[in-house]
Parts: sequence; structure tokens; C-alpha cells
Amino acid sequence: MPPIPGSPTHPEAEFPQYAGAYRLEARLGSGGMGVVHLARSASGLQLAVKVVHAPYAADAEFRARFRQEVAAARRVSGAFTAPVVDADPDAVRPWMATLYVPGPTLSAQVKRNGPLAPAELRRLTTGLAEALRDIHRAGVVHRDLKPSNVLLSDTGPKVIDFGISRPYDSDLRTETGKLIGSPPYMAPEQFQRPRDVGPAADVFALGAVLVHAATGRGPFDSDSPYIVAYQVVHDEPDLSGVPQDLAPLVGRCLAKDPAARPTPDEVMAALLPPSYEAAAFLPAQRRPAATAVVPPGPAPAEDAGPGGGAAGGAGGSEAATHVREAGRARRGRPVRGRLVVAAALLLLVAGAGAAGAFAGWGEDGTKAPGSARGGEDAFTPWSTVLRPADGSATPACASAGPGAALYCSAPGSGTSRIDPANGRVLWSGRDAPPDSGPAPIVSGGVVLAAGPDGELRAYDPAKGAPVRGAGGVATRPGDAFPAGDVLLVVADGGKVTALDGAGGAVRWGRPLPGHGRPDFALYDAESRLAYAFEHAPSGATTLVTAVDPSDGRTAWQRRLDGMLTPVGVAGVGELVLTSMNDASEIVGLVRCAPGERRSTVVPLPFRMSEPQVVMAGDAAYLLARGGSLLAVDTAPGGGGAGAGGAELWRLETGVGRASAPVLGEGGRLYFSAADGRLLAVDTSRGALLGQTRARLREGRLTYASDLPAPVAAGHLVVGSAPDGSVFAVDGRDPGSW
Repeated sequence: MPPIPGSPTHPEAEFPQYAGAYRLEARLGSGGMGVVHLARSASGLQLAVKVVHAPYAADAEFRARFRQEVAAARRVSGAFTAPVVDADPDAVRPWMATLYVPGPTLSAQVKRNGPLAPAELRRLTTGLAEALRDIHRAGVVHRDLKPSNVLLSDTGPKVIDFGISRPYDSDLRTETGKLIGSPPYMAPEQFQRPRDVGPAADVFALGAVLVHAATGRGPFDSDSPYIVAYQVVHDEPDLSGVPQDLAPLVGRCLAKDPAARPTPDEVMAALLPPSYEAAAFLPAQRRPAATAVVPPGPAPAEDAGPGGGAAGGAGGSEAATHVREAGRARRGRPVRGRLVVAAALLLLVAGAGAAGAFAGWGEDGTKAPGSARGGEDAFTPWSTVLRPADGSATPACASAGPGAALYCSAPGSGTSRIDPANGRVLWSGRDAPPDSGPAPIVSGGVVLAAGPDGELRAYDPAKGAPVRGAGGVATRPGDAFPAGDVLLVVADGGKVTALDGAGGAVRWGRPLPGHGRPDFALYDAESRLAYAFEHAPSGATTLVTAVDPSDGRTAWQRRLDGMLTPVGVAGVGELVLTSMNDASEIVGLVRCAPGERRSTVVPLPFRMSEPQVVMAGDAAYLLARGGSLLAVDTAPGGGGAGAGGAELWRLETGVGRASAPVLGEGGRLYFSAADGRLLAVDTSRGALLGQTRARLREGRLTYASDLPAPVAAGHLVVGSAPDGSVFAVDGRDPGSW
């Protein structure tokens, strides 16, 4: 293909006009392995597209590395990295498209303007620590963190270029005799034991990057990479010029022993804001004052860049810091005290200027406690720890609705009943499940949860005594699908058995017509139908069956094109399903009306990794594994014949791993993060309203294969955390969390 008009000449004259469906508009830069171009998607979204040089495209080993880069970038795609939009590692010229981040690299910034100011350096430190935390949570080691791989955007630093990264559990190993990385920013173990490189190597690189940002040079400086390698392994780092308050922390990052280096969480903890400047950068939640008029903040810009991120200020003022501190002091006081503090906050904001006090987060539309409620309607947040003395696990909870008791299960502590008003444990079962599992099931007047043998068993909700086994057939909690007052269990041969939730008796049992091994994915309480699905072995079609769980009657059945999974119901009984491609990414939604032979296809603006979906009317909210939240209108008519829907908004939440989202009162969406945070989002405009603090056991992240969703029951929102705690907050006031 001919070169792009106006682009620099190149010995290979290799620049194409397109990468896949994306027209390449300008050349952003070039590296040893490829060229990065500016491009636009069909909707006008700016992208950074990396196209591999022609000679490397013919190298089978390099193609394998490029596939690994794409996989790693997709795995960590989130608020602190460059979200992957599209890629084709198998093209004639392999390419990868990410959101374009408008901003210089740290290397270019320091070269052009000199070392960063102390406040900027602290913000960079916390931003990069957050980025590494989320990268490591995704199970990836970057292995090449350096100033040229850090983009400075208006929403904080973004880490790019996962060309030599690999998952923790990858079998790929560095080849003998090959040095992979950038010596000034490589950890000692990368030179000595490249097969054993872990997350601590990225922390060492963080320390080296911070020295460069503070001084314009590295902690080990020489024109010879061999001398630098020797210095990294044997010499002490040169920290002259690093601010005194940061030097000890940077020195710990540069420790020779990986075990002596802090984790990213410990780096952030060491920089808890002693000053207003750090507080303005860290994601501290604003707390609005009563009746204060807050002008709307700027609308989030499109995600962009060789990474991408929504633009949004993190600024603020000294008054904002005082407001936050007063908000913290207010919690736990009686109602009268809250009213006094709310009045004080109002005076403070009036004196400092509402716009300046809340510039960091923009308008969230919430009301302060005491402004619209009080007395018997007031709620005091609570927290209860369920973990046993010898360890911890994230409890999974369920409730029958507003005002009803809360039931939570956790390994080592069994199933407990908790008073939702104050968090008091009313009873705690002695039958502790052997491992983590789903939340208890409240059905037919009993509580169904895992017993000591892991099998489902029924408990008396009043006293907590075991009543019986699940009844009918032996089953584990994860194998029982609750559908109204029955449990649906699918056996290996495909037979479906319906168990009465109250008594455990078998109501009916039979194979579903046309299915070999169906899975149940959805129960719609309004139509009282359960939806089963089964993918064809080829993945080309999906058989979907709507079943009446009370008697096993088939309400309707359709074979639809694609690998689809039911996720919700919209309109008048119209089923909404996610559509998956061969790379296990969700690329669209399908809306199916039972009485029609045509389905409405809603393509997504970008591919999403493992999103969990919740429906509200025609709106679908998709929360990806890495925290990207997308709102889509599934109503027909938005995209031409046979298609529909339109993007309503998108939000990068900054969560490394998210639970399933749940909808609550006032159009608010709640979900949990792996570090125990509970977050609230306004679904009307895609704005983050508030988040609780992280709750980690001994300050470290514990891993669970399943992250329990929060419970929203009226204005009460209940979350659970890896420190073994269950906690409740007021959903009417996320700004106070």
C-alpha cells in the first residue's frame, strides 16, 4: 500500500493506509518493532494503532510475542492502562488498536521541561502505584516499566507497551542468552534469574522511574548498558536530588532483594495525604454540604490515547480538604451532631466558594445526611467481621428484600444471620463450608447454603439450626439455580430436576427438548420464566429455551446465530443476550422477541472482557472484568434495519477487578472491587457518586475466584470485603461513604 500523504519517509516505505477497518491518519512514533499511528474508529473515536514492521511480521517467534502482548494488554485494560479496542495478531502486518491518550510520555516531559515538581512527583508515584496494583491483580508482570512507557494524561499516568510482559502463570520463559528489557530500569533478578521475575521487578522499575522523574537521570547511570547492569546488581542507587520525603520510599523500591520491596498498595499507603496537594490527586471522595449549589463539572471527554482514559479533573482546593475531613468526623455521631456539622460545612462552602470546594469531583446530585431525613429515617453505617481467627475470605450475602434479615456465608465461619439495621449477628452456623461459594439462597421460608460437606442444606431462618439436606437430589450451591420458589438442578446427562425450595421435594424432572446439557442463566420474576441456553459445538448457534420452573413447561424455544448468553429482559418479555466472539470477548447484545423470527443486534462500541450485565428497562449496563462500565440502549431503531441501540455513556471506574453490578433505588448502580471497596454510579449520566475505603486483610490483597456482588435492599447497601467483613452504608448518600 502507498504511504500516508505527509508522513515521514522510511527505508521500507511500508506504512499502510489501513489496519483492519481503521484508516491510519498520522504517524505518532516509531520503535524497534513497529510504528504507532493515529486513527479513528467508525464512530470517530481516536485510536493509537501499533503496526508491526514487515520483517518482524514474517518472524514466527515475534508473532508469538506480539500475541502475548495483545493478550496481556487486554487482560489489564482499564483506567490506568491503554484499553485495547481491537487487534489482529494474525494479519499480514499484525496490529493492535488502543484508545488514544493525548499527553506526552514521562520521558518527553522531563526532557522538555526538566524534573517534576515535588507535588507532581507525588501524584506520579501514587498514579503509577495504582497502575501496577491493577496490572498485578490481573495476574500480569509488565517487566518493562520505563519513562517512555508512561503517558501523562489529565486523568493521571497511563502505563503502556506490554510487549515483553507475561502472566504470572505463563509457561513462556526468557530464552537463554537474550536480555529482554531496558537495563536502567531492570531489577537485579532480571539479569540474574530472568525465569523467576515477578511483580516485585515492576516495583524496582517504579523506583528507577521516580528517580528519573525527580532528577532527569536514573539511579544507575552510564553510557554502557553492561556497566548499568553491573551497577543494578551490585551498587547502591544514587538518590541525590530525590525529595527527602520520598527518598526512603524510593530506596525501598530499589532494594536488591525482591522480598524487601514494598507492594504497590504499601507505596500508596506510605503516601496517604499529609498535604492538600496529595489529597487533590488521590481519589478521595468528595462529601457535599447540605443545600450547597454545586455547578456541574466538565463532561468527561472521550476515552483516548495509546491507552485511553476519560478526561476529568482531580483538582480541588484547601477548602475541599477541610470538607472531606469534616465529613469523616461526622460519621458515627448522633443525628443532632450531624446537623451541626452539616451547617458548619455549609458555612465553609459558602466562604470558600462551592465551585472551588468541589472541583475535584463535579456535581453528583446527592444530599447530605440530615438535609432531607433524620429521626427514625436516619441510618448509621456498620461493619461486622465474620472471618475466623486463622484466616479470611470474602463473605457472600443475600437478602429477601428491604427490611428483611441478611444471610451471609464464608469459609470457616459458616452461614450467619445479620440484623440489617445494626450489623448484629443474630446467629452463626457451626456448619462451615470447606471453601468459598455463592451467597445463600432464601427460598420457601428457609435459608439454603453449603454445609460442612459442601452439599446444599436448609437452615431454619429464625434459629439457624439445620433443617435438612436440599432434598430430592444431592447438589452443591453452585449447581442449584434459584427460580422463584424452586431450585433447578441440571445433571450430567442433561436432565433438569426442580426442587421445592421450602420442603426439598422433587416437583418435576425431565430433559429439556433439544438440549444435551443446558445451563440456566436467568430468571425473570415478572414473567416467572427461567431461561436455559446451550451453545452448538461449533459455536455458530445457541439454543435458547424459556421454561416455566413450576411445572417444566416450555414457553418458547429459539435457535439463534452466534455464541449467546441470556442476561436480562427488556420491553414486554423480550430477552437480551450477550454475543461472544472466538476470543471470548463480548462484542454485542442481541434482543430477541419470542413472537418474532427476527432479532435486534446491538453492536458494542468496543470489545469487552468478561462483562457482567444488568438491565433496567431498555438500558443495559455492562461492567467488564477490568472496571470499564458501559451503558447501552437496546431499544430497536437506533442502528438501521435489523439493528438497534446506541451508547448512552461509558465510565472507567479504576477498579482492577469488579463484582457483578446490582441496581438500587434512585437509578444507582452498585458493585464491589477486589480490595473491598463498594462503589456507586449514577446511571442517568454515568458519574461515580462515591466509594468506600479499601478493606484488606493485613493490608494485602487476597485473591478469590469469585467476587461476591453487593446487596441493595431499599436504601441499605451491603458490601463484603477480603478482610472477612460485611458492612452496610446508606445508598441515598454515596458522597458520605
